[in-house]
Amino acid sequence: MRITLWLPRFLDRDLMLAVGINSNEFVTLMSLSEAANNELRMTDLARSTSLSASRMTRMVDELQSRGLATKRTSTEDGRGNVASLTAAGLAKVEAARWVHVSSMRTLVFDHVDQATAKSASQALLEIADRLHSGS
Repeated sequence: MRITLWLPRFLDRDLMLAVGINSNEFVTLMSLSEAANNELRMTDLARSTSLSASRMTRMVDELQSRGLATKRTSTEDGRGNVASLTAAGLAKVEAARWVHVSSMRTLVFDHVDQATAKSASQALLEIADRLHSGS
């Protein structure tokens, strides 16, 4: 139980100190960077990050105020909003990826042998798949 509390806190701290974004902002920028044309409808972005629609709206507004993302009305139906990654946002997420990898290595993988890491990784992937499928 403690790892579910402490690991995110340490990852958040490392991201904030190194690149000035928190883990929710990192996941949001990462989701946009992996999307076609670096953009997603706000509802899809909220779903991909497991944040509520209202939280995602506040998140994108904050990222927009810092020049990392933009938000516009959808040209497809004119009803929903679309969030897009800016060049500065792409640079930020690229820098943050390396911080995240380094932090995970330092906090977790440097403390277990390769076989344990592989077994843990497989178990966590199976749990994530089961949770994602809703069973």
